Amino acid sequence: MKEILREVGMIARVLDSISNIEFKELELTKGQYLYLVRIYENPGIIQEKLSEMIKVDRTTAARAIQKLEIQGFIEKKDDETNKKIKRLFTTEKGKQAYSFLKREGDHTDLVALAGLSEKETEVLFQLLQRVRKNVEVEWEYVKKGNKREY
Repeated sequence: MKEILREVGMIARVLDSISNIEFKELELTKGQYLYLVRIYENPGIIQEKLSEMIKVDRTTAARAIQKLEIQGFIEKKDDETNKKIKRLFTTEKGKQAYSFLKREGDHTDLVALAGLSEKETEVLFQLLQRVRKNVEVEWEYVKKGNKREY
């Protein structure tokens, strides 16, 4: 069998490494950009939904969100109907950072998909979505304390 997931992992690590180097000027640390982008694209999202979207546990999300808030990239606001719920929004600093992150993301897409036709890009996207959905089932199972059988 082809080592597809190793290839996916290598791609993810290379892109993460590039991002960590390029985003230093924004004072964003490892992985924070993922949270900032998702908050910008989903204004008012709650922490639980954000952690589900990024596929991290609540504690990891809480730490990243707290750092972004301290750095002034995002702010928490009370929900209008339930004061226990905190909604996340980007600040002006966060919006400015997002425009840089968006340009970088668009450039990375162009570089990563160079030489692929529109049809190939669409097929790749659909196949990767299927793979993600398959592993999400396992992720949910393991998160609940279960053990997979090999």
